[in-house]
Amino acid sequence: MTGDADQGRLLVTLSLLSLFMVGEVVVGALAHSLALLSDAAHMLTDVGAIGLSLVALRLAARPPVGGLTFGLKRAEILAALVNGATLFLLAGVLVYESARRLGAPPSVQGAAVIGTAAAGILVNLMATWQLARANRRSLNIQGSFRHAVTDLYAFIGTLVAGIVIVITGFDRADTIASLVVAGLMVRAGVGLLWKAGMVLLEAAPAGVDPEQVGRALADHAHVVNVHDLHVWEVTSGFPSLSAHVLVHPKDDCHRIRLELERLLSERFHIEHTTLQVDHAPSQFLEVQRLSAR
Repeated sequence: MTGDADQGRLLVTLSLLSLFMVGEVVVGALAHSLALLSDAAHMLTDVGAIGLSLVALRLAARPPVGGLTFGLKRAEILAALVNGATLFLLAGVLVYESARRLGAPPSVQGAAVIGTAAAGILVNLMATWQLARANRRSLNIQGSFRHAVTDLYAFIGTLVAGIVIVITGFDRADTIASLVVAGLMVRAGVGLLWKAGMVLLEAAPAGVDPEQVGRALADHAHVVNVHDLHVWEVTSGFPSLSAHVLVHPKDDCHRIRLELERLLSERFHIEHTTLQVDHAPSQFLEVQRLSAR
């Protein structure tokens, strides 16, 4: 999947959600439905997330310049942090408003809630389908996809609330549905902040065990020792590795380095590697002891 195709899918999704969000705010206000306004608030974060994703994709595609030796590839990580923080902020607002309404719930037009929620389910199914076809190794695209899926669940909850209101007249169902939406927003926000934080802390990518990588390198027939092994992500989908490898004194360092790079690519899908391959000194144990001081 090319970056241009991803941007095209994001633009289609952005247009769908933006148009529907405006209509939902109007209907939610007229129907006195906090659940619909909650869905609209969550959809606002979706629109913001997708907008930031588009900007981040364009920035990440720029070549390195000056002191930015990796370019702006981590722009998407900063965007993910903003998206996660926004989810928490809006969830807090919804919880406050829900608590205020639980004591004295306004009369809610259940039929309008049902119709809007049903339309929201359809729109989010279309948005989810678009994003499912994009490259979800990107943290921002994955975040946008999870936003859309969360919105889908939220609209289903709102639809149920509308049906309950029409059948039983229990207006508090609308407020309860808005609390469910707030919970979903917090859950999505935690996931985004956690993943973005792990990238900024230069933790190993999900699914890559540094110990397993180190053992695979050390198992090479000509490798004596592997140390200073580091595995991290520059940005989502861009794993990197560096290590110092010692081989037998008469081995071909260049050939072994190529073999280790091929192993890392084929087995662990790590393409950006920096391997320093040297001959092991005759007094290897003494060198190890001195370097540990």
